Amino acid sequence: MSEAELQTPIMAHLVELKGRIIRILVVWLVAVLFCYMHADDIYQFLLVPLKTAFEGEQRQLIATSLTETFVTYIRLAIYGGFFIAFPYIASEIYLFLAPGLYKRERKALLPYLTAAPILFLLGAALAYYFVMPKAWEFFISFEMPDAPLPLVVQAKVSEYLGLVMQLVLAFGISFQLPVLLTMLVRVGLLKTETLSKGRRYAIVILLTVAAFITPPDIVSQVLLFIPLYALYEISIFVCRRIERRRAEHELQHA
Repeated sequence: MSEAELQTPIMAHLVELKGRIIRILVVWLVAVLFCYMHADDIYQFLLVPLKTAFEGEQRQLIATSLTETFVTYIRLAIYGGFFIAFPYIASEIYLFLAPGLYKRERKALLPYLTAAPILFLLGAALAYYFVMPKAWEFFISFEMPDAPLPLVVQAKVSEYLGLVMQLVLAFGISFQLPVLLTMLVRVGLLKTETLSKGRRYAIVILLTVAAFITPPDIVSQVLLFIPLYALYEISIFVCRRIERRRAEHELQHA
């Protein structure tokens, strides 16, 4: 095959990739505009955990610059647009990869496309409904309103919402662990035995990850580590089934 013939399919793939990236950006932009139009509703929704922590008290968030609230709304729209567009982004990635896969491999990829957004939403929901209330209670417990020189929390709107988005993203992305591990086992780059024997190392790594991607408090770190380790054990169970089915398939075709 000549060099020109080799370059033709490569150029075709690059053109296709360019088209898919443009479509992804367009869908993301539309989702961002939609979220910006509803930024106040999103803002109020994200305030609920803090309102719960401050229940019965007259509290307020502060903005220390004229542009702070506007910039915060833009950030909310960008992150919200990504959450909304994520299923479409995943489908575009699948459609780009599918032609290069065998039929059996295409079927094997589909469950991951379903599991990834579901696990992301589960992680985000855990952060919002369980971790945030506990974390905010922990932070507020350091107040000293009755001290000679009172110390009370007056959170900046940008810092609070930045912390919320950090937690949501951290939990959502971390919950992709089973998808990553099972996919590596399926393609043969990792073995279940390695995962099983490496539990001690996994604990250290997961604790480090939890400490790195969460706020600097022990509460949110522990509340992220516990479900992550549970997902690690679930991944080992699923990977064993994958390897068992692969062995049975090889025996049938031997």
